[in-house]
Amino acid sequence: MNLALEGKKALVTGGTRGVGRGIVLALARAGVDVVTCYQQESEYVGSLERELKEIGGNHLVLRADLTDPQQVAAFIARAGEALGHFDLVVNNAGAISHIPYAELPLEEFQRVFTTNVTAAHLVIQHSLPLLRAGSSVVSIGSKAVDAGIPLRSHYTATKAALAGLNRSLAKEFGAKGIRFNLVSLGVVETENLFKLPEDQQKLMVERYSAKTALGRLGTPQEVAGAVLWLASDLSRYVTGSTVSVDGGIS
Repeated sequence: MNLALEGKKALVTGGTRGVGRGIVLALARAGVDVVTCYQQESEYVGSLERELKEIGGNHLVLRADLTDPQQVAAFIARAGEALGHFDLVVNNAGAISHIPYAELPLEEFQRVFTTNVTAAHLVIQHSLPLLRAGSSVVSIGSKAVDAGIPLRSHYTATKAALAGLNRSLAKEFGAKGIRFNLVSLGVVETENLFKLPEDQQKLMVERYSAKTALGRLGTPQEVAGAVLWLASDLSRYVTGSTVSVDGGIS
């Protein structure tokens, strides 16, 4: 199906690995010009740049630490210069850790909140002058909000905060034709899974696949499908919503 996204402009945070990379590549293949960012140098940066060059289009992969407000502002300004405006903004960059709540250091609580919530807030706020009627803002959430997961209380709280932010902004900017939606993820196959020892990887896949209605884990490409839909006119009456891409996980 042609979603008529050719020529549109998108900003995606944290796009060199995992779900973010899947979104960036899917958008580029759909004819969207994409600017994305990464925090640390890695092999994934160069490989993404090569893939985007092969696909074609006007793309940029920039370094930016989104926990630094000045770097967020500079990143959005550079992206605005390159694209002119944003038809789509995707808040994908995030942090997670697994720590017993009684032992959770304040510094780690603040780090995860700054990365997952404050950075998303700053990205949206700085992007507002570059958004227009018809623009779509998508934040990546988690089914952890519904399930509650031990050792991830701080992470779960950030994803709940994103859901509230999404709902409020949808109401505030609906009259301007700017839509805000959340994509809530289950367990998705990413590089982190494949880095585990083979026995642990097999155990993880079996355990979480059994919790889903479809009996398998998701892929970054399947998450990207929901984002492309929310970027298209097919979803023009969808805002303030949470779209679950979780395989029917329980």
